[in-house]
Amino acid sequence: MNPVLMSDVRIIKKYPNRRLYDTHISRYITLEEIRQLVLQDVKFRVEDKRTHEDITRSILLQVIAEQEEGGDPIFTTELLEFIIRYYGDPMQNSIGRYLELSARLFQEQQDHFTDQLRQMLGQAQQPLQVLKEMADRQVPIWRSIRKEFLHNIQASAQAIKRRTGRDDEQVQKDVLP
Repeated sequence: MNPVLMSDVRIIKKYPNRRLYDTHISRYITLEEIRQLVLQDVKFRVEDKRTHEDITRSILLQVIAEQEEGGDPIFTTELLEFIIRYYGDPMQNSIGRYLELSARLFQEQQDHFTDQLRQMLGQAQQPLQVLKEMADRQVPIWRSIRKEFLHNIQASAQAIKRRTGRDDEQVQKDVLP
């Protein structure tokens, strides 16, 4: 994998008036256009015009917030509360890495599944049987992910219990969705 050269990174400047200026196409752009850059896998960096500080994460969070306000959000209230509880916790870095690896695994599995589906359905005489077999092969993977997730939730509940001195029932209300 080739490292991305700085010249390959598109620079977006954020002005004090909150407008975003794409230096590559020499015009102002919207958060929706930032989203399109992400979808197209274009490497970019958003800089504060005055300080030259990298504010890419902040802009990406705005894109997510805008998407979440739409019809079908990804993040449930319970998941957001779960994440918020980890800010300032000794496990903060671990939960971020765990979520990143889980999302990456999910994407890899989805890509693999899509490739298999295209290949098998292209040659299959009984496409529904092929789909059933593929689903059956995915079940053990999802069971292991679920098992690990439940184990981590249980460990988190025990840590909260130790830290706060609360009983199991109250901790489960706080931790489990």
